[in-house]
Amino acid sequence: MSPGTGAALRLLAATVDAKAVAEIGTGTGVSGIHLLHGMRPDGVLTTVDPEPEHQQFARQAFRASGFASNRARFIPGRALDVLPRLADAGYDLVFCDGDRLECLDYLAESLRLLRPGGLVVFEGVFANGRTVESGPQPTEVLRLRELLRAIRESQDLVPSLLPVGDGLLCAVKR
Repeated sequence: MSPGTGAALRLLAATVDAKAVAEIGTGTGVSGIHLLHGMRPDGVLTTVDPEPEHQQFARQAFRASGFASNRARFIPGRALDVLPRLADAGYDLVFCDGDRLECLDYLAESLRLLRPGGLVVFEGVFANGRTVESGPQPTEVLRLRELLRAIRESQDLVPSLLPVGDGLLCAVKR
């Protein structure tokens, strides 16, 4: 994750005064650290990843960054298996950095999870420039194009595409 992307995540979390954030794709914890820095001091990050070792790295990174263990909830598993168990309208921000083939499903789950005024953020929507290139593209790029179209055309969302890192697609739920 680029420093600009991290700064944007921190800003977005602070903008919605985030107390509850759901993260799809824990990775090594870099995005989670930025989100936690932008969240309220009593905020909790719920992070989902199918790889337990990713969550272990993130747990260590959060601790090394000075965050108390009660600031993050780690749920191992596939996002589409875990997200349906999370509370409707219980989140201020949903950050999606998981399987690009599932991005439309993440959007549907995010709309259910977010409170009105909440924010959904998708990382990597430029796909290293492939989302705007002509010619045949892999399925993941076609899915990202569908995601961009769905968010742009939705009456329930106010979208913006931030040109930081590999692209952050953000949308506020009306």
